[in-house]
Amino acid sequence: MSESTKNLIPRFFDKTALTYDKIVNQTTFAKDKYWKKEILKKIPQCKSILDLACGTGILTEKISEKLPDAKIVGVDITESYLDIAKKRFASKENVSFVKQDAEKLDLEEKFDCITSSYIPKYCNPEILVDVCMKHLKTGGKIILHDFTYPENKAVRIFWNLYFVVLNIIGYFIPNWRDVFVELPKLIKSTRWLGEFEKVMKNHGLKVELQQMTWGCSAILTGSNVV
Repeated sequence: MSESTKNLIPRFFDKTALTYDKIVNQTTFAKDKYWKKEILKKIPQCKSILDLACGTGILTEKISEKLPDAKIVGVDITESYLDIAKKRFASKENVSFVKQDAEKLDLEEKFDCITSSYIPKYCNPEILVDVCMKHLKTGGKIILHDFTYPENKAVRIFWNLYFVVLNIIGYFIPNWRDVFVELPKLIKSTRWLGEFEKVMKNHGLKVELQQMTWGCSAILTGSNVV
């Protein structure tokens, strides 16, 4: 992760926790819900899940509904997001949360499956995959999801126009202004999909790729085949 990319994290998330769930649903035209459903399809029946960059717990909650008896640990670096996630799961003893940097994570335990939505573009693939492998059981699975810049030229036109509109909307939602300005630049510049695929294969994982929503989003799955 470059220093400039690291600096985006507090700018994006320190003041957006209370409105995150609503904004991510509206700005993706509810596609965020669809993408998370696709992530869920890839999660096997298992006993333990590590959800990196869990945020307010949107994906964590869906995992808990699918695997109500599984041990689930959510990790995030932003305190305000974790506060919301903890309230969401106040009555569930099998779900816990840890404040740590995903690239420096050390829980001293392994999981059957590791998931994450929207973290790859912020991270160094060598570092993050290495961390995941240290926390992954033999036969386990890593599932990473994030935005991608569409390759289709026609789709790119609408994609770029949409972020122009969001840029304007940002003037009326100050806490989200930096996100709407900087996020499209980050999505255009990141090569997370190809880089993570290469690193996963170098670690001996069987890799599967699913492109979604006209190339605007993708799920990369790495299976630690026995």
